Amino acid sequence: MLRIVLRRLLWAVPLVLGVSLVVFLLASLVPGDPARTILGESATPESVAALRASLGLDKPWYEQYLSWLGGLAHGDLGTSVFTGEPVTSALNSRLAVSLALVLTTVLVSTVVGVATGMVGALRGGVVGRVLDVVSLAGIALPSFWVALVLVSLFAVKLRWFPATGYVSPDVSVGGWVSSLVLPVVSLGLLGISIIAKQTRDAALTVLVSDHVAVLRANGLPEARLVLVHVLRNASIPVVSAIGVVFVGSLDATVFVESVFVLPGLGSRATQATVDHDVSVILGVGVYFTLVVVLVNLLVDVAYGLLDPKVRTA
Repeated sequence: MLRIVLRRLLWAVPLVLGVSLVVFLLASLVPGDPARTILGESATPESVAALRASLGLDKPWYEQYLSWLGGLAHGDLGTSVFTGEPVTSALNSRLAVSLALVLTTVLVSTVVGVATGMVGALRGGVVGRVLDVVSLAGIALPSFWVALVLVSLFAVKLRWFPATGYVSPDVSVGGWVSSLVLPVVSLGLLGISIIAKQTRDAALTVLVSDHVAVLRANGLPEARLVLVHVLRNASIPVVSAIGVVFVGSLDATVFVESVFVLPGLGSRATQATVDHDVSVILGVGVYFTLVVVLVNLLVDVAYGLLDPKVRTA
C-alpha cells in the first residue's frame, strides 16, 4: 500500500508540469492583451508597450513559462496582472466554495446512485429499464443546460431557491444549504446516473455468482446477503465510478459556478480566461491537478482496503 501511495505522489510532479505547460500554451493562444485590457482601448501604443514590459509580457513564451516554473518550485504561483494579489491567496479564498460544491455533489451522487442501482439490480424488470433510460438521460444532458433549466423553474418561477449567490455556513447553515441545492442537483444528475448504472451492473454480476447462490442456499438472510456480500463485492467498480464522478464534477464547476455566480475556482478560471490573466489560469490548473491526484490516491487506497490482492500487486 505504501508503494502505491509513493508511486502516485511521484507521478504528481510530471503531471503538474505537463498540465501547466499545456494550460500555458492554450492560454497564450487566447486572443487578447492584458496590458490593453488594463489601460483601455484609448491607451497609446507606447503606454501599452511599457506596461507589457513591466509585466514581463514582452518576453518569449518559454521565458515567461520558465520564470513562472521557477516561482512554482518555491511555492509561488505568481500574482494576478489585474489585481496584483498573489494567486495563492486569491485561489485559497475560493477553494472552500468549490470543495463544498464538489464534495456535496459526490456525497449525494453516491448515496442516491448506490441506492438506485441496488434497487434496479434486485427488482429488475421495469425498474431496471427505467433506470437505464434515466441514466442515459443523465449522461446526455449537459450540466450547464440542467443548471439553466433548474434556475428557470425552481428559482424564477417557483422561487424555492436563490438563483445566484453563495452563503457561507458561518453566516447561515440554512442559507448555505439553500444556495447549494440547485448547483448540486445540476452537477449530481450525471454523477447519480453513472454510479447507479455501475452499481446495478456490478451487483447483477455478483448476484449470479456461485458463492452468492451457495450463501442463499444455506439460508443466509437476504438483507445480510445483499448488504454484506453483494454490496461489498460490487464496491470496487463503484469506487472507481465515484472517482470519475468527482473529477467530472470538478471540471463541470467551471460552467455551473458561472451560471449560479458562485465565488469558487471555476468562476475565477472563467474570469481569468476572459481577462487573459495567465498566472491565475495556471494556478487554477495546478489546484485542479493536485485535487485529481489526491482523488486518485484515495481511490487506490480504497481499492487496497476492499481487495487484498491490490495491496500485494
